[in-house]
Formats: sequence, structure tokens, C-alpha cells
Amino acid sequence: MVLLLTCAVQNYDWGITGASEVRSLGESNTGVPADPAKPYAELWMGTHPSGPSVVRATGAGLRETIATDPAAHLGAVTLARFGDDLPFLTKVLSVAKALSIQAHPDKALAAQLHAERPEVYKDANHKPEMTLAVTRFEALCAFQPAAQLAANLTAVPELRAIVGEAVAAAFTTATAAAAAGDTARNALAAVFTAVMTADAAAVAAQVGALVVRLAASPPGLSPADTLAVRLHAQYPGDVGVLCAYILNYVLLEPGQCIFLAANEPHAYLSGECVECMATSDNVVRAGLTTKLRDTAILCDMLTYAAGMPEILEGEALDTTTRRYQPPFDEFQLEVLTVRAGEMYSAAASPGPSVFLVHGGGGQVGGENAARGAVVYAAAGETVEVRAGVEGCTLYRAMINSRVFE
Repeated sequence: MVLLLTCAVQNYDWGITGASEVRSLGESNTGVPADPAKPYAELWMGTHPSGPSVVRATGAGLRETIATDPAAHLGAVTLARFGDDLPFLTKVLSVAKALSIQAHPDKALAAQLHAERPEVYKDANHKPEMTLAVTRFEALCAFQPAAQLAANLTAVPELRAIVGEAVAAAFTTATAAAAAGDTARNALAAVFTAVMTADAAAVAAQVGALVVRLAASPPGLSPADTLAVRLHAQYPGDVGVLCAYILNYVLLEPGQCIFLAANEPHAYLSGECVECMATSDNVVRAGLTTKLRDTAILCDMLTYAAGMPEILEGEALDTTTRRYQPPFDEFQLEVLTVRAGEMYSAAASPGPSVFLVHGGGGQVGGENAARGAVVYAAAGETVEVRAGVEGCTLYRAMINSRVFE
């Protein structure tokens, strides 16, 4: 069973105004002309109620369509493991300015937050995710190695002033002693919590002083200093500016990918990507945002593991398909590049798949599919791709193949 989908476009204020992947793909997918005055931030492909996809042939929601025969759509293993809904959500993101300093809750915390404030946390699921760069893509991800953060606490007096001398000294001492385990995590938690819970006026004053000092510095600012100036321009005086010295700066080239487990801090900064995640929209925020900040929850939920995130280059399955496999059961991504005029059979998965035509076009599962087409394939469906004269490049989201081993 192969179904063409009409998908949801999100116009968040951090999206790109003007030419972008989300604007172009969304316009092609929905048939609705883009508004040149609006920012285009996300294209959603899946069943989440905040942006559900619709089956083009029937007008019914994809979730409702799956519910008519969950076993046929999802397959027996997916149904038993994840329940009667599509367990992954796929997005395209076009990021013009920094998203919030944030983390996504694990299942236990998600259930608690949803029960307490369903108007804010709209589902009870966790949200591990992976991000595959379409253009060069910048992000802050996970805490810097302890030695780097200790150096920043010495080199950036404004950061040290907000952290406080006692907390900064304790962290430096723990780092010098090569502390590990709970000792290292507690020292890092104390630093981050001191920053994120600091008085807003004091933070604004120190961030202002930081920017003035950097403006008067000789040419050749460090990457962290340069980023701090950028973040201040986007969110003046915000506490998130100081995260340039606390979290790792990551620059992905097109085709590179990172993955983020629950309870890990991050913030996307700029660029365009394809993102896949467990079906959830739960975000706990604490900086670089005008939205609700749950600072205490964010500081309490984090794992406080330090170090650079792993960058995935993908594994070539054959000359057409490259697979990106994260350590999460709900999803993985593949990129299919079919040359002009050729036919390729995308191997059947025991679970469902969602295909996005990103470049060129042709036929996908017997359906005419130009750029922006989104095709859902039920479990067990072999999908034939017949590329047109421009070839056909597709992103495929699917259940992690390790689930079926």
C-alpha cells in the first residue's frame, strides 16, 4: 500500500523568510502558494496531532487511515513494539536564527509533564531525534569536555561572574583532579544551573559587558566569542548567549548527521536539515526563546554527560542507498540517489516508511512524484523508484532495522 500525503508547514519565527527548503518543498507538497512575508520553519511528515499528514486520495488523516488496519499498515512487530500509531515523525527544518536551549524528556518525565500540563506538553512520549544536514548546519550539542569548560571559566570573566567564584573554583578543582562519575556530573550541574537560574538583570548586564569587551578586542575572535556576539544580536542579553562557552559547537556538512538522546541539551543555530524523531513534540526550554521557559525542570532532567557528539557519515548499502542508523529503535534515515532514467527497488521493511522526494522526480511506488512529494509505504511494501530526466533523490524514514533482527 503506497499513499501520497499532504503535509503540514509550520511558520515559527526562527524559520527562514525567503527562499528555503521548507518553503519550496511545502509549496510543492501542499499546492498552496508561499507567503513571501512569512518565515518557513518546518515541514512535518507523520501523524502527530500538532501537524498531521493527510492522505491525498481520500482526505483522511494518515493516523486515522492506519487505524483502519494497524497490522497491515505497521506490521506485526511494529504494532507489538510501539502500538497502533506511526512511531516516528519526520521533518524538514529551515533555521534562520537560533532555536531555544532545550532538551527532550525521557518517557517517564514526558508522562509526568503531560499529566501535569497537557496544554504545554501535548503528549506522553519521549523524543530522541537525529538531524541530517541538507546544507551546512550549525548546532550547540551536549556539554563541552570538562577541560574546555574550565578554560572558559578562566578566560571569560563575565561567565565566571554569573557562575560565581565558589562554583567555578569547585568545577576547576574537580577537573584538575580528573574527577569522574557523580563528582564530575555534580560539578557540571552546579555550573550550568548557576548560569541558567541566575538573575535575569545580572545576566543581561554581564552579557552586555561581554559584547562590549569583545567589540574592543583585536581582530580574530575565537569561534565561541563570535557565536556569543551572534546570539546576543538575535536575543539581546539572554542567558543562552553564555551557552556558547558551555555547549559544544558543531558544524555539519551536507550528508553528515548527529543524534540526540533524551535529556541532552542542544540548540540548532542555522542551516537546513532533515530530522527524524520519535512521535512527540515535547520540548523543555530555558534560553534563546520567547516561549515558556521551564528552567528548573531542564536543569534537573539533564544527564550532564560531557564530550563531543558522534557525527554519523552514513553507511553505503549499495551505490544508491546510504543509511544513517542511530541507537534508537523508533527510526532511522536513508538517502536514495537514483540516476536519471533508472529504476531502483527500495527494499521492503517489516515496518512502515515515509519517503520525501527532495530532488528531481519520477515515479515512486507507481505514483507520479515531483520534488516535495511525500509517499507513505505500509509494512512489507517494496517501493519502486523510476527516476525522471533529472534523476530522483529521496529521504526515507523508517523503523530502525535492528528492531527486526
